[in-house]
Amino acid sequence: MAARRLALKSFGDVMARRKKVYEGKAKILYEGPEPGTLIQYFKDDGLDAATPPQAAVEGKGVLNNRLSEFFMAGLNSIGVPTHFIKRLNMREQMVRMAEILPLEIVVRNYAAGGMTERLGIPVGTPLPRPIVEYYFKDEKLGNPLVSEEHIVAFGWANQQDLDDIIALSLRVNDFLTGVMLGAGIRLADFRLEIGRVWEGDFMRLIVADEISPDSCRLWDIRGLDLAEREGQLREPIPLADVYTELARRLGVLPTNVTHTTKPTLIN
Repeated sequence: MAARRLALKSFGDVMARRKKVYEGKAKILYEGPEPGTLIQYFKDDGLDAATPPQAAVEGKGVLNNRLSEFFMAGLNSIGVPTHFIKRLNMREQMVRMAEILPLEIVVRNYAAGGMTERLGIPVGTPLPRPIVEYYFKDEKLGNPLVSEEHIVAFGWANQQDLDDIIALSLRVNDFLTGVMLGAGIRLADFRLEIGRVWEGDFMRLIVADEISPDSCRLWDIRGLDLAEREGQLREPIPLADVYTELARRLGVLPTNVTHTTKPTLIN
């Protein structure tokens, strides 16, 4: 026990010596050990601004660190550039420093959330093709939906950037959809953040932030299949205890993390 307390104290001292660059709802960014790098620390805090800070999900940060590593490393391996370099420990990973575009990119495969509210489409309706949407990142404004014309007009990205964003987003969608289907999960939609990095004289766009249950809407295929066989097609069933269950199905569940909370997925 004394050794564990000493290890925790040493970890806390290292955290305190680092310069904090940014703190959000779910993560903290610190200066990295090498030029052009950052340390991304995953917290257990709630999913959105309406969730009180005390409503943290025990172990969520550990699981999201493992899951984001799994997805980002997988994307890197198939040639989709991301900011991920390596996982350092249970809650931290080293990432490339990037200029983050002020946009959230949402890729939708099924009608859900804001789309159903705006267009009156029943939840769970398959879309004829993946739809890419853009949201301006400003929580005070409610992260409004914006068009490509807004993005180019206000200088948030140019037309070539948008073409590259669509290509990146659809490649990520293909990868995630296949991985999730293999685990018995339907990927309804997900959110991406895109960053700019310079490689010599050339700028390129990369997938940044994280890919985890915080940024995905996931439905259990087994529950959907059962409802369809019984002629009771209804609103899709989210995964219970989505963080632990997803990590378990993908084979990345740490042996020392167990919890039974049932968080609500993002809208």
